Order: sequence, then C-alpha cells, then structure tokens
Amino acid sequence: MVLRTASRLVVSFAITSRNARSLTTGSTVVSRLNDSSLLDWNKESSSSLTSFPVFDPASPGTVLAEVQSVDAAEAIEKSKDALASWRDDTTASFRSTCLSEWSRLVKSNSEDLAIIMTLESGKPLAESKGEVNYAATFLDYYAAEAIRPTGAGGGFMVPSPFATPSGGPKGNVLAVQQAVGVCALIAPWNFPMAMITRKAGPALAAGCTAIVKPSELTPLSAIALDNLAKQAGIPSDVFQVVTVSTEETPSVGELLATSPHIQKLSFTGSTRVGKLLMKQSSETVKRLSLELGGNAPFVVFEDADIDQAVTAAMASKFRNAGQTCVCADRFLVHSSVHDIFVEKLVEKTKAIKVGAGIEADTTMGPLITLQAADSVLEKVRAAIEEGATCELGGNRLDGQFFEPTILTHVSTESDIWKTESFGPVVPVVKFETEEEALTIANDSSVGLASYFCTENLSRVFRFSNSLEAGLVGVNEGIISSCVAPFGGVKESGLGREGSHLGLAEYLETKYVFINS
Repeated sequence: MVLRTASRLVVSFAITSRNARSLTTGSTVVSRLNDSSLLDWNKESSSSLTSFPVFDPASPGTVLAEVQSVDAAEAIEKSKDALASWRDDTTASFRSTCLSEWSRLVKSNSEDLAIIMTLESGKPLAESKGEVNYAATFLDYYAAEAIRPTGAGGGFMVPSPFATPSGGPKGNVLAVQQAVGVCALIAPWNFPMAMITRKAGPALAAGCTAIVKPSELTPLSAIALDNLAKQAGIPSDVFQVVTVSTEETPSVGELLATSPHIQKLSFTGSTRVGKLLMKQSSETVKRLSLELGGNAPFVVFEDADIDQAVTAAMASKFRNAGQTCVCADRFLVHSSVHDIFVEKLVEKTKAIKVGAGIEADTTMGPLITLQAADSVLEKVRAAIEEGATCELGGNRLDGQFFEPTILTHVSTESDIWKTESFGPVVPVVKFETEEEALTIANDSSVGLASYFCTENLSRVFRFSNSLEAGLVGVNEGIISSCVAPFGGVKESGLGREGSHLGLAEYLETKYVFINS
C-alpha cells in the first residue's frame, strides 16, 4: 500500500464587524473551487461569539478554517418565528419546488462540494463525490413525497367512512397531518452532507423549520449546503446552520434538547451521546429520531460465493477508513471457507492506497483525529496480546493514517470485537453452525446494520429474520438508499430515516370530528 501526504489548502474566516461574519478563502482554495462563494458565511448576531479551527485530517495541525460560532438561542427564536409562515402559508408544491431546486444546485456544484468534504473529513475524493450524489437523492425523494396525499400535503385531510360512534353523535372522523414544528437536526462528521439532507429533506417537506448543528469537525460542508439552500429559495430562518466549537457542543446540545420551542430532535452519533440527549429531551417530551452506534456482524457461510463475499466485505469495511456506523466490525466465517476467504481478503486489501483524500488515486484516507488513530492502535495491540494473529497491517502510519488491518483468531471477549472500532480493522472469528453464528452475531447491546453471504435462499429469509438489527445486507456491503427505511434496534436508536417513514417522523396526526 502507498501513503501519500496531503496538499496544503488554507481557508480563513475574517470577522468584518462585531455583528457580521464572512469567509475569505486563500488563493489555493480559490484555485481548486469553481465557485468560492459556496463558503461565504454571512450571519447576523446580537453578540460577539468565539471562533474555532477546522483541521485537515490528512495533515494534523494544519488549520483549514477558523469558523465563527453561531448563537443557538437566537437560532431557536428565529426558527420559532418563521414556523407559521413556512408551515401554514406555503403549499406542499412550493416546498417541493424548493427541495428540487436545492437538489439541482447540489448536483451542479458536486465537484466543489466533494472537494470541500474531502478536505475537512479526509475521505477519498471518489467517496465524497458519491456522498454528494447520495445527499441529493434525499432532496429529490422528499420533494416528491411532499405532494403525495400520504405525505405532508400542507395539512391534507383523510376522511374515514361515515362514522357512527357507539353512544356518540353521527359525523365524520378526519385525520389531519401537520408539521411537528421546530426541529433540531444534529449531524455527524463521517457523512457531513448526506446526514443533513436525510434529516432536512423530510423536515422541510413536512412544513417544519430546521436548525442543523453540524459536527465541529466538518462545518464547511454544512455551510456550503446552507448557501445552496438559500439560492434554492428556502428562507434563511427556515433552514439554519449553527456552528459551534467542541467545547460549546455539549451546552448547545443540551439547549436544543431542553428548549420548549423545539418539538423534535434528530441525532446521528454515538450511543453514549444519544442516551444523554434522550434523557435531556424527556423534560419537554420531544419526538426523537436517534441513529446511534453499531457493531455490525458480517457472516460468511460455507455456501457463499467467496469472491462476492470478499467484494462485499471490502466495500462495507474500508469505506471512509472504517468510520461509519454501518461498517462491518465483526467477521464470522465458516471454518470450511475461513482460510480461502482470509487469503483473498488479504490480497484485495493490499491494493488499498492510503493517503490524502484529495489525491485522485487514494482509496483510503486518514482517521478523523489523532485520538481516533490512538484508539484503533490500542485495540489492535490488545487483541494481538490476547492471542490474535495479525495477517496484514496492524500499524499506525504517519499522523492520523492507519494501515488496513486483518486479524484472525480473535477472542470474542476482546475490546476490538465487543466495541465499535471505527477504523480499518477486520477481526475474524470461525464458526461451525448457523445457530452458533446467529448467537455470536446477536451478542451485542446494539443492532444497527448486519451482513451475511450465502447462496441458500431459505437461509436468506431464515437468518435475516433472526438477526437483531435494523438493516440487513445479503451478499452486499453497501445497502443504504433514500427509498429504504434506515435505523436500528436495541441501543442503536429510535425511529427511521429515509423512505416515506422518514417523512412520517416529522408529521403529527390530529383527529378532527365533524358533527353531521
């Protein structure tokens, strides 16, 4: 494998006055972006707030930007004041048009958006381009859903048959779907655009106003999306981005969770933080969508097409350097095909080119922080000390880069097996029977994604039905889609995103009885 160092790209924010903020780009960034105005950041604030740095994961210590914090309390007030006009005074057709135009702008600026995403997240440019297109699909999908009778519809009434309640008056029972209200959308750093549109698309389609709090590690992607949303005709107070530092994030999260003006909170992130937000939100009985941590099993049965299984494993494990909630984390391989699977996986993995995501031929970028790289190294070393065999990799490279790693003879009690690794590590365990594989796969407090490979159709239905996970991939490693309901079970969260169920999360049903 090859390690490539990062090109230096500098972005700086300049405070032009006490109450206004704007972004000025360095010449290197201007030369890379076709439209540098994507990173314009003009906000009005009644107070002078702090700023925080955004670092280049491919070059630790290199500051890409200094971003001004935004007052979350002011954003809540603006969102609350804008709710009635967006929910009641616009039609579903108008909101649909805005989302469609937003999608068109995202697609037409896809090259620049991918560069911005790669610089701050570290993921390879090809993956960033894929995510930009994926982000646009949610805008397209919810633009279409907004105008369906079963969608937002601006308060569409669905009459039941003429009702004669026992002991009550004769009349019609109506169900009215209405926007939940002001929504707080907390997005992660590993998918800094798609996780915003997956939340904001249905929220805006339903008639809600939305406050997005992006990760402090990747705020530039959110800023670019915000600028395009404004160009698409979405009012500035209807869709807002609140950028804050790492130090400010806990207090802002608590404010969003406890504010009585926010009716719904959607969060994608760790189980630990999700539990805290759930507790904080209980005081105001908010509606919650929580997509939390995972520890996905990847099971290879004796009858699997091994080449197909290896391809699926590569896609699932090494995307974004293993830093996704749906990455395969625990590999269970039938003893009869264990050696050939590992051999083929090692050969495929050797072809991975590790380096700065901005380089065209990089296929795996750095981990997001130095602490993340330290954590992966600690888990790998502990697993080896406990008896695991390192078939490939196992070492930390310069900065935040880590070798793609394959471990066999891993203990199912080891930390790298029992906890989400969030790194490019494949821990492999043998199994003998389907029952044994199921027991090991389900032995987890979380249940987001799961994968298995088999040619047996009966097993496909039997095993997928028994897996304790919200998502199941059969003979495939990447299964996310805007038309599919995405979410977990157990401690992996509540609710679903994507599909028509994702829109339902932002709608309340009101019962109206009309005396006839």
